[in-house]
Amino acid sequence: MSGFLEELLGEKLVTGGGEEVDVHSLGARGISLLGLYFGCSLSAPCAQLSASLAAFYGRLRGDAAAGPGPGAGAGAAAEPEPRRRLEIVFVSSDQDQRQWQDFVRDMPWLALPYKEKHRKLKLWNKYRISNIPSLIFLDATTGKVVCRNGLLVIRDDPEGLEFPWGPKPFREVIAGPLLRNNGQSLESSSLEGSHVGVYFSAHWCPPCRSLTRVLVESYRKIKEAGQSFEIIFVSADRSEESFKQYFSEMPWLAVPYTDEARRSRLNRLYGIQGIPTLIVLDPQGEVITRQGRVEVLNDEDCREFPWHPKPVLELSDSNATQLNEGPCLVLFVDSEDDGESEAAKQLIQPIAEKIIAKYKAKEEEAPLLFFVAGEDDMTDSLRDYTNLPEAAPLLTILDMSARAKYVMDVEEITPAIVEAFVNDFLAEKLKPEPI
Repeated sequence: MSGFLEELLGEKLVTGGGEEVDVHSLGARGISLLGLYFGCSLSAPCAQLSASLAAFYGRLRGDAAAGPGPGAGAGAAAEPEPRRRLEIVFVSSDQDQRQWQDFVRDMPWLALPYKEKHRKLKLWNKYRISNIPSLIFLDATTGKVVCRNGLLVIRDDPEGLEFPWGPKPFREVIAGPLLRNNGQSLESSSLEGSHVGVYFSAHWCPPCRSLTRVLVESYRKIKEAGQSFEIIFVSADRSEESFKQYFSEMPWLAVPYTDEARRSRLNRLYGIQGIPTLIVLDPQGEVITRQGRVEVLNDEDCREFPWHPKPVLELSDSNATQLNEGPCLVLFVDSEDDGESEAAKQLIQPIAEKIIAKYKAKEEEAPLLFFVAGEDDMTDSLRDYTNLPEAAPLLTILDMSARAKYVMDVEEITPAIVEAFVNDFLAEKLKPEPI
């Protein structure tokens, strides 16, 4: 276990008091669950979470909540109680060391050292953290993500009775009655054999309302084509009245607004960090894509339903938000001709498929997304924002969260050049330029 933890966290962590703790001591203490708390001292929601998380952490660890010290591994021969096999590590985005020190001083858990800025950034990218505060739980032995939305764990299970909060099958989480907007109730067993879209949305959210209008048409086209498909609305509305008003526009099913526990469990299951989000599942309840929103907007005729992910995407207005999710390889081509864009996709697809397959075998998300960018206003804006040369073809890796870019400007781009570029990036051999 310590090998995985040291690869993830480095050799040393620090306590709130500034004492160093060897990461390998976590293994000696029998830690089975690792919480990564992503936050910042300047964020009021992070300050609120720290207070509630400290109480939660203390309840789970009992006397151990006084804080892990550098000698925490001593006397570890006694088997720890199951509910105490939890450690939390704070991963900060602070840019001021004094503010960071003031913030971590009262934390009873551990933190990545302030100086480990590169490692912190790698963790933000690895787990696709898009907002703060965020809390995810990992199996400390395998590194697999157990729960992506630890904030809901604290709210829904304050005593830690469901520890270690592992994922449950969709069929089990969704079990119970579902509603139609005419008041009809159906059992969730009616979903068997169907593709399912789990739609997290709310009336107060303008992008949600815009997507709902498009999604209604997509739903109709898919049903008219004879496909077995159902959508489940999971509301984030602030009142039942708003829920009813919004749901009246929807031809599909919904989890009852009053069933807050089931709505929360679905949010926890899929680690929802923002809305609108559309998760598309196969008939066995396994995730096909978490990018249903992008797929619906890009495929108005629903010809590619159920939208299995493509290794390489053509950059567009609707999927450009994915550039903010982590490092992205973008190959810029000098033509509006679809033929050239398709040739560029075919050039990088084998490399993309190899990377995706490698990380899928480890049950991890790929560390890169792959795009081809043609010539349009959005691409011009991206070039301007990242201060890229006008050359084409132009091979780049853009890391928006790190405000870094990696550029390869050569006359001819071959599969071997792309693969070497990607491998050097993953091995951290490339020197970044600032965006």
